[in-house]
Amino acid sequence: MQEKLFAKNLLDFDQTIAKPLFESVTYPWEALERLSDFILELGKTLPKDKYNRIGDDIWVAKTAEIAPTAYLHGPLIICDNAEVRHCAFIRGTAIVGENCVVGNSTELKGSILFNSVQAPHYNYIGDSILGYKSHTGAGVITSNLKSDKSMVTVLFEGDKLDTNRKKFGAIIGDNTEVGCNSVLNPGTVLGRNTNVYPLSMVRGYVPENSIYKNQGEVCEKIFVRS
Repeated sequence: MQEKLFAKNLLDFDQTIAKPLFESVTYPWEALERLSDFILELGKTLPKDKYNRIGDDIWVAKTAEIAPTAYLHGPLIICDNAEVRHCAFIRGTAIVGENCVVGNSTELKGSILFNSVQAPHYNYIGDSILGYKSHTGAGVITSNLKSDKSMVTVLFEGDKLDTNRKKFGAIIGDNTEVGCNSVLNPGTVLGRNTNVYPLSMVRGYVPENSIYKNQGEVCEKIFVRS
């Protein structure tokens, strides 16, 4: 049943400029390994009438709003109507999708934000993938490195699935909400349409259409947000 972790079961590929990258992988974290090269190749093909090129490896849509205090480092693509707010810190190897918000003092690196993602306040998003219309509340952290520096595994139904990555934060499925001041431990995978309560410490796989209340306490939702 590891098919539940397949990228196509967690993410809508039509909601990212990185669709070709995801169509070439099975598990979503495999896309992170190829992300830097993909950005550099895709950036060269972006239309000059729609994107400004900054230096060698940053492409910013002309409709995007970038605060003058934001820091941008490549390789990086920022898509149409995205908003990068005051003191955001984008460290590179990142894609910010259409209509996304990267908020005040949010740090982003090695990650892909699908369209309409909001990471608006004091978030750390490292080596992670945030699906379409997902949202991280204030202070949410995707922890991307284990304390013993060993390779990250995904805990799924009692088994440990190797990711072959030393740094890997989280996969947040489409339409998923993560409550304020929660920590997603390395290798966390949240299914689509899931809600995580504030102040949660999450590890492993949380099924789609769930409410994560406490460690080991997961309830099925009685409705799904459209």
